[in-house]
Amino acid sequence: MSGAGAPGKFISLEGGEGAGKSTQASRLLTMLAARDIPAILTREPGGSAGAEAIRALLMKGDVGRWSAHAEALLFAAARADHVERCVRPAIEAGTWVVCDRFIDSSRAYQGVAGGLDDAAILALHGFGSGGLLPDRTFLLDMAVDAGRARAAARDGAAADRFAARGDDFHQQVNAAFRGFAAAEPGRFRVIDASGSADAVAEAIRAHLGDWLP
Repeated sequence: MSGAGAPGKFISLEGGEGAGKSTQASRLLTMLAARDIPAILTREPGGSAGAEAIRALLMKGDVGRWSAHAEALLFAAARADHVERCVRPAIEAGTWVVCDRFIDSSRAYQGVAGGLDDAAILALHGFGSGGLLPDRTFLLDMAVDAGRARAAARDGAAADRFAARGDDFHQQVNAAFRGFAAAEPGRFRVIDASGSADAVAEAIRAHLGDWLP
């Protein structure tokens, strides 16, 4: 548990479509509450009033509504507002922050799969959000076809602009996440997301054992 004056932990959940990020973020918040650890649940794009307004622009409409460059700028703007108004104040107050997606999604979707340079994505993040990175990132890893089946069962015909993209795009996204995890083993923990929600939640809990009371 964070002591008085101690900063909170910042945890992100990443992964492709249908991997269970939202479900596991909610379960993680419940688990932290059961241990009397102050925590908040947030998401990207979104998490603040300004960022939620940008989310509506990013997630709705035709797949080709925005170019990868425009998406990267919109995500960076949303993230800057989210970090300034929500994430940093919570961490500084000693509250844990559980975030459904963060900078690594921009690196995967607009960077690797969208054809933009990773250094450019990180430069935007450095300018807009001070380069803030999570203390720990859980990559919920599962095959594209299985994730898309889960997402289709959940969303039906209401898929957003990103979920509606083709398998080749999502294969690149998955490969990007795996590459980030391999390059940053100190921050990432890779979780097999193909099992039950209970099994995935337990794996996440086990990987937080060094921080939990």
